[in-house]
Formats: sequence, C-alpha cells, structure tokens
Amino acid sequence: MSGPDLSHRHSVDGLFRAHYRWLCTYLRRHLQDVAGAEDIAADTFVQLLEAPGLSAIRQPRALLTTIAQRLLYQRWRRADLERLHLQQIDADCAASPEELAQVSQALNRLDHSLQRLPGKVRSTFLLARVDGLTYPQIAVELGISQRSVSVYMTRSQALCDRHSANQLLLDKRSA
Repeated sequence: MSGPDLSHRHSVDGLFRAHYRWLCTYLRRHLQDVAGAEDIAADTFVQLLEAPGLSAIRQPRALLTTIAQRLLYQRWRRADLERLHLQQIDADCAASPEELAQVSQALNRLDHSLQRLPGKVRSTFLLARVDGLTYPQIAVELGISQRSVSVYMTRSQALCDRHSANQLLLDKRSA
C-alpha cells in the first residue's frame, strides 16, 4: 500500500472514530430503524474510502451528511421502485405468494448487482431509470460530463443485460 493510500485510510479511520455514532444518530431520526441507519452510516464511510484524492475536509459532518443523504435517497427510491413494481403485478393479475417471492428475489439480485457498480455509475443508472432524468440533467447533478454519463449508462446497461440473461437461465432451470 502506498503512502497516500495509507494516509487516506488513516484519515477516514479518524473521521469514522470521531463521527460514526453522530451519523448513526442523525440517520435514525430519518429512518426510525437502527440497523438501517448503521448500514447507511457504514456505507458512507465506505464511499469515503473509495473516494480518490480526498483532501483535507474542513466540515466533515457536512460531507458525511451529504453522502449519507444520497444513500438514503437511493434506498427510498429503491423502496418506491419495489412498491411500484409490486403494485403493477397486483394490477396485472393476482400474483401468488410464490410469484411475489420470485419478483422480490429478482429485485434483490438486481440490487446486489447494482451495488457492485462504482458509486457514480450506480447513481447515473438510478437517476436515469428511476428518476427519469436526461443525460444533461444527470451530468449537472453528479458534476460529470455528458460523455461520462453515456459511458456509465453503457456499463450499467451491460450489467442489466447480464442480469436478464442470468434470470432467464434461472427461470429455465426452475421450469
């Protein structure tokens, strides 16, 4: 591990020790769920670890709050998407508990796949597919170029295509 990487880890470690409990308390007010608050707080620090070239932070709580809120919004968007999907299934036909379990498992697998994407790629995908933002709007929201938005969408679409192909294989095996 190189000097800057080690220095970065020590910096994030210090932030974690100083602000983790505060961040959990802050998130509990929004979630009413201790485990969920702790998960988002931990994910916040993971994102900090993954942030390249993080310089001295003048207002760590403001940064932590911003990252945590984005993660919280992603969680809420995912819950909304699941709810809409289940409502659509209910509207199309009365789904059996087995079908609902299959849909829930498929959504969980897709979410797990999306979680493996880098943060900006995942955010780009969610802003486009869930929020319906255009590429220029996403570029402004994330502070990246429209070219990057296009590249990130291509990466996330490839992941979705692989997920769909895997789902078809799973469906054929269970049939």
